[in-house]
Amino acid sequence: MTRTQAPPAVVATNLTKIYGHGDAAVHALRGVSVAFHTGAFTAIMGPSGSGKSTLMHCLAGLDTATSGTVRVGEAELTGLSDRRLTLLRRERIGFVFQAFNLLPTLTAEQNIRLPLDIAARQPDQALYDRVIDTVGLRDRLGHRPAELSGGQQQRVAVARALISKPQVIFADEPTGNLDSRSGAEVLSFLRTSVRELGQTIVMVTHDPVAASYADRVVFLRDGELVTEVAAPTPQTVLDTLVKLEA
Repeated sequence: MTRTQAPPAVVATNLTKIYGHGDAAVHALRGVSVAFHTGAFTAIMGPSGSGKSTLMHCLAGLDTATSGTVRVGEAELTGLSDRRLTLLRRERIGFVFQAFNLLPTLTAEQNIRLPLDIAARQPDQALYDRVIDTVGLRDRLGHRPAELSGGQQQRVAVARALISKPQVIFADEPTGNLDSRSGAEVLSFLRTSVRELGQTIVMVTHDPVAASYADRVVFLRDGELVTEVAAPTPQTVLDTLVKLEA
């Protein structure tokens, strides 16, 4: 089955999000419909206030849309109880944030295994070994976060997200706290996890260079999906952003 034939990992249909009421109402999302392909790396971009973080939070079940639907695989998030939504996030969704969110008292290996330990699941040993080798930190597994560089900490966070075999990983500005070299290492690892592990990644970023690692970039403006770019380069992404902000 080719990537284009695989069913989408995440689908948003006519997604609307309104904060506040009456004259103070803010329309963060205005009827957004978009699909994110299985086994693909997609970036979400747009000017400040465009709704990109709100969209990701609604897609990931971290926020509730005012109207519209979100499907992750075959599961529709709309109307799920808090308990079922928590289970779905634990079992099907991985997260990578700008802050690495590692537990300082645990080693890198313990941090990576944490989601499986919480769910009382044993790791798929072949996948575990592949992820550890891909992340390139096998010789650092016994180190605590304070003993790792920022780039190494973020790679531990990505490995933690990968290890439970989620249907989709949502990455929110994953290189925002990193220097350019460390950021490039993390982005290369994300791209490798898509190419070699078949992972699906949806990343919010403001950085055209970061977005160029993706297979596709979708652009929001004023809460609406306005265009997208396939096989992006830093220049095509920057040109599109300049047009949106004009």
